[in-house]
Amino acid sequence: MCLVAFALLSPQEWAALWLSLTVATCAATVALPVGVAVGYALARASFPGKWLAEALVNLPLVLPPVVTGYLLLVLFSSRGPIGSALAEWFGVRIVFSWAGAVLASMVVSFPLLIRAVRLAFQSVDPRLEMAARSLGAGRAATFFSVSLPLARRGLVAGWTLAFARSLGEFGATIMVAGNIEGQTRTIPLALFTMTSRPGGIQQCWRLVAISIVLACAAMAVSEWLERRQTRRESA
Repeated sequence: MCLVAFALLSPQEWAALWLSLTVATCAATVALPVGVAVGYALARASFPGKWLAEALVNLPLVLPPVVTGYLLLVLFSSRGPIGSALAEWFGVRIVFSWAGAVLASMVVSFPLLIRAVRLAFQSVDPRLEMAARSLGAGRAATFFSVSLPLARRGLVAGWTLAFARSLGEFGATIMVAGNIEGQTRTIPLALFTMTSRPGGIQQCWRLVAISIVLACAAMAVSEWLERRQTRRESA
């Protein structure tokens, strides 16, 4: 069924599929370095206000996506504190652009990435890090030679979850990036547009089928990686 759906896609549907894959890949990839740093800090460090940091990190997970999109719109619009600075200093416009879709997907999927990364680092035995430090390795060397390699499957699982969440992002994206065909109209926005037209519901099955397959594949990869991580810990 999925192959039939791919074969029957219209040029507009192909554009929505390609844009969704590109936006999701960029959002998960850009968020990964920040997610690694934040996840490691939450897994290993103890500091005043840690609970507040954890709450802020997980806030997009419980906020309505439209609210998240509204806050991003206020911050990154041409009159917002961040958007005006980017436009003045670098000539970069975020709102109602492809970059806005990436930003919205990245923020909404960030809590899922952080959770997987944090669990991955918590599964690394601290004694291995202490052994590396006792042999003369610095903090950075210990992180890159011991902690990061041992947590790699959890990191990939987190990236995959963020990718899958980004594929389905709608509320924040339509607030920040709009619904511009060929620029910001991802699969969820294309489905919304199609259902708003007469007879559009009957035409949605191709994108719906592809969305289900992509989401199931991403979840299967994430689950497989987490199982391998669990088996390694118990070995």
